[in-house]
Amino acid sequence: MLEKGATAPDFELNATPDQKIKLKDFKGKNVILAFYPADWSPVCSDQMALYNEMLKYFSKYDAQIFGISVDSVWCHLAFEQDRKLHFPLLADFEPKGKVSKAYGVYDEEVGESKRALFVIDKEGKIAWSYLSPTAVNPGADGILDALEELTKK
Repeated sequence: MLEKGATAPDFELNATPDQKIKLKDFKGKNVILAFYPADWSPVCSDQMALYNEMLKYFSKYDAQIFGISVDSVWCHLAFEQDRKLHFPLLADFEPKGKVSKAYGVYDEEVGESKRALFVIDKEGKIAWSYLSPTAVNPGADGILDALEELTKK
């Protein structure tokens, strides 16, 4: 898993069937990457719902959050609509897990992303990372603490 101080690997992933998100397009803004195993699972649903409620706090720190899993863009769209999410879920679908692997958070045994969080600073460096047990919602406290630290720089 990539650690604090490492350069965040750039990527380009689909947020919708016709919209791709490139990490490099968010230079100059703090970025939160929330890797998670699968749409529709109870813990993932709760975790993404929490981040949806936290959006106003993230925006106070000039931070954009992205959820990333190996689910397809169509699965993400259905999940986003059902859960009324207001942030992009990115499909690390094909080649399967390529971005998760680049960040060191792909679980080869089950073929899913691990539950991991990264806060990337405005220069594209990892400011904080955390690997959570799969069955545990990591919450938002660590993210907020990392964003607060960035404001002190």
